[in-house]
Amino acid sequence: MAEEKDKKATEAKDSAAKDSAAKDSAAEAKATEAKAEKPAAKKPAAKKPAAEKKPAAKKPAAKKDDAEKTEAKSDDEAAEKKAPAKKTAAKKPAAKKAAPKEPVNVEPTFVRATARYVRSSPRKSRLVVDHIRDSSVEDARVFLQFTARHVGRDVAKVLESAVANAEHNHELDADNLHIVKAFVDEGPTLKRWRPRAKGRATQILKRTSHITVVVSDVPAKELKKNRKVVA
Repeated sequence: MAEEKDKKATEAKDSAAKDSAAKDSAAEAKATEAKAEKPAAKKPAAKKPAAEKKPAAKKPAAKKDDAEKTEAKSDDEAAEKKAPAKKTAAKKPAAKKAAPKEPVNVEPTFVRATARYVRSSPRKSRLVVDHIRDSSVEDARVFLQFTARHVGRDVAKVLESAVANAEHNHELDADNLHIVKAFVDEGPTLKRWRPRAKGRATQILKRTSHITVVVSDVPAKELKKNRKVVA
């Protein structure tokens, strides 16, 4: 009986060993198949341990304060240097369009000439002078050249004298001159007598005139607009 038990035990052990061997062989076959199907997983690279940082050596507090002061001074100096440049840039005004220049008001020049004791009555002289007032010198010359009145010659002489004074004394251009003022004043009267019928006599009054002509480089119309007083 004992022998039979021993045989059964050995058989059971052998069958268990066979089963375990079969299982191991099946597991190995599955593992080889899985390796063949899946690519081999890459192993992560081993990280190097980070080098430990050494703490910086602490400086004494007094040196730190000195360094901070020097840095503050350098910052202040840099700010002062930059400040004027900013101010100058801010002061520059924006470019403006050039405004049209206004005409400069130049004071006119007045030149006069006078002829005294002209042997013509003031009434006859004023008839000629009224025609040349407020006209240009060229127009006045043409009128006086062709006028029928005898006093026109005397008025022409006065005009030429005024133009000569303007050219010589004030360096004005004769072509740009205008007569801005012309008038006739009454001079002294010469009293004479003429015999008449029956031993009587009648008085003859020979009147004289003072002729004045004023020329300027500005026309009379502009002077009136600007309310300039003729000298």
